[in-house]
Amino acid sequence: MEAQSITKSVSRKRRKDNVGPNGTTDEDPVPVKVPRHTMQGVSEPAPFSDELKVDRSKPYRRVSMQEAKLGTPLERPVRVYADGIFDLFHSGHARALMQAKNLFPNTHLIVGVCSDELTHNLKGFTVMNEAERYDAVQHCRYVDEVVRNAPWTLTPEFLQKHRIDFVAHDDIPYSSAGSDDVYKHIKEAGMFAPTQRTEGISTSDIITRIVRDYDVYVRRNLQRGYTAKELNVSFINEKRFNLQERVDKVKKKVKDVEEKSKEFVQKVEEKSIDMIQKWEEKSREFIGNFLEMFGPEGALKHMLKEGKGRMLQAISPKQSPSSSPTRERSPSPSFRWPFSAKISPPASPGRHSRPTAATYDISEDEED
Repeated sequence: MEAQSITKSVSRKRRKDNVGPNGTTDEDPVPVKVPRHTMQGVSEPAPFSDELKVDRSKPYRRVSMQEAKLGTPLERPVRVYADGIFDLFHSGHARALMQAKNLFPNTHLIVGVCSDELTHNLKGFTVMNEAERYDAVQHCRYVDEVVRNAPWTLTPEFLQKHRIDFVAHDDIPYSSAGSDDVYKHIKEAGMFAPTQRTEGISTSDIITRIVRDYDVYVRRNLQRGYTAKELNVSFINEKRFNLQERVDKVKKKVKDVEEKSKEFVQKVEEKSIDMIQKWEEKSREFIGNFLEMFGPEGALKHMLKEGKGRMLQAISPKQSPSSSPTRERSPSPSFRWPFSAKISPPASPGRHSRPTAATYDISEDEED
């Protein structure tokens, strides 16, 4: 049966230390890879068991666990059987089948899929019908053969008919159909090969996600063209979902505008910073040029000094050559003012001199 339990009392999750994703441990030997031994090969889907021709003239003898682990001849692969519902085929199913395929070096994997009628009676309603589930298992790369309408409980006749050596399933008791463990007799016969469940993924988990987010998926399918009748949605709920969809679109547009506005503001800030940096560079260049021209030791000062020197040189008279004869002016006759006095030296002692009026000598130029 599919590796899922319907009872709440028994936990279906295995927690084991040092167990790899395929259910192997560090002590287990690495099996040798053997190509698929079917007529179609891996390029085509696995065939159905009722469509294969089996040579029953050869006697069938089960191989032991020891013989299977050591390896069997290529013409005699170990026939391993794994069954289940495989509804909404997911990675957990594929990993379980991969483990079953890799149990032994030379394995022929047979997978049984239960019908809709049997599954609905003993387990519950399925999302996919039996034809879809058959097809999903057929296209799994690890499957060599598919059994349609597989039984819920394995009988000796079924095992003999399909020449099954071992049955692969996780070893947690599977309580169903009035039995505490439907694989109990297989375990007692030494034909059970345990595998490991994949944590975090199952058909029930996927359905739970859909039910939990029911509104989201209804709106999604309405948007993709499904009608309310196809989705079993009432008229009022249809209008409510459509309104919610419009509201979400408006919110998305507003969010997009906000993001674009933030991007625009960011670009403006970047441009402003760039412009300020360029302005500072230009300002420094302008100030340097200004100081170079008009500063204390600037070019303008030197230009003014040079121009002043040229102006002074232009307006100043030229001196006569030293070799030309100089014209000397003759001294003018002196003229004495009556009131100007010139102190004469004192008379020598012993001699009496009479006072004279003080006189000044004035040249003709002074008179003029």
